[in-house]
Amino acid sequence: MPQSQQQQRFWVGWYSTRRWRKKARAQKRREPLCRMCLQQGKVIPAMIADHIVPHKGDPQLFWFGELQSLCQHHHSKTKAQLEGRGYITDVGLDGWPVDPNHPANKVVERDV
Repeated sequence: MPQSQQQQRFWVGWYSTRRWRKKARAQKRREPLCRMCLQQGKVIPAMIADHIVPHKGDPQLFWFGELQSLCQHHHSKTKAQLEGRGYITDVGLDGWPVDPNHPANKVVERDV
């Protein structure tokens, strides 16, 4: 019998703890701007302290894993794509995917 979704996501409550709020606040003080926006040359305030390596319920990674500060857009779109697909789908001005890990940027070896 499969576990209920609530049992699988037991760790969601960790985000409501005083300990997490303090940790997240400290992260956003250290890094007040969205890291991904800065990489694009944009200056946008960070709203979320994000686990760089998804913790997936591992308490060690949740409490002691490295964090980064992100805006809502990058957390809910870009980071979600990275975790779900392994690459982002953003395209450059030329219409080509900007992520080197995007399948369109993979070199296909062919038999000659």
